Amino acid sequence: MKKKVAIIGGGQMAEKIHIPYYRTREELEIVAVASPNRDRAGSFAERNGIPRFYTYVEEMLLAEKPDIVSVCTPNKFHYENVLQALSHGCHVLCEKPPAISAVQAKHMQETAEKNGRILAYNFHHRFAEDVQVMREKVAEGVLGDVYAVKVRALRRCGVPGWGNFTNKDMQGGGPLIDLGVHMLDAALYVLDYPKVEKVTAKMFQKIGRKKCHGSLGEWNPEKYEVEDSLFGFIELEGGALLQLETSFALNIKETSVMNVEFMGDEAGAVLYPAHIYTDEKGELSTILQRNEADPDRQQKAMTAFVDKCLDKEAMVADARQGCLIQQLVEALYQSAEKGESISL
Repeated sequence: MKKKVAIIGGGQMAEKIHIPYYRTREELEIVAVASPNRDRAGSFAERNGIPRFYTYVEEMLLAEKPDIVSVCTPNKFHYENVLQALSHGCHVLCEKPPAISAVQAKHMQETAEKNGRILAYNFHHRFAEDVQVMREKVAEGVLGDVYAVKVRALRRCGVPGWGNFTNKDMQGGGPLIDLGVHMLDAALYVLDYPKVEKVTAKMFQKIGRKKCHGSLGEWNPEKYEVEDSLFGFIELEGGALLQLETSFALNIKETSVMNVEFMGDEAGAVLYPAHIYTDEKGELSTILQRNEADPDRQQKAMTAFVDKCLDKEAMVADARQGCLIQQLVEALYQSAEKGESISL
């Protein structure tokens, strides 16, 4: 018998990523979608060939009894929607970030563990082959002692012109919680999620309220409530330092940057595409170099989640790691707002 899949939220991620992938798995059947606007829910269901639609999540869960649920709603509703699905015995894949607060993310983790259900977050960048290769090389000691890491998730003028990305109440923040979480997860996963001891951050809102359009559409500057950019230092257990740069709008040369650099006492590395190098008598020497970054990370993330739900061995970005990312994001925002370092 096929496993039943339900979708909560009728946005781009559901339509472009989740639904197309689920349709490739013969073990699965998409049975319903829930979205609060009846007309939009109906249109979404018809457009994607989904047999039934609902405006209330609880009604859908009671009627359909799905085995698997994708949560693709705005950040503010992740907490409520994930708990609803878990309470009905569903495995859940939730879009990033886990929630708005660390308290919420912790409760989500505890509920998943209590109910014996899989709760995974779509931190898909960690599923790139580049990340797997780098994680192995770091574990093997190829880079030596990794004591400095630089995480960059930057856009020159890439404020999203759709959805709720400039609404702090709905999103919880700007580029840090939207873009930065991806590269933070990839970096910490490579390092096997070391303990964070202290964070220091500063954020700016210099451009989003001055302009109204960019490379990703238009927005209302009077309703621009989130940071343009945030910069932080994250001190890891053992003395290593992680430097973070993230932005929606920042006057840099590149249109966008999504990458991580690792600096060890034996070698250095760049994550996308994976490149490990060292110095020999003043000359750069390459240890490993991939010509192209893995383009299939979204599909691999979905595959891992479904395989895990089908009792196969698979790595996922689990509830515990999602909670750690949420704690880190919250501490960075607190540090930037208070103007002081935050210990974890």
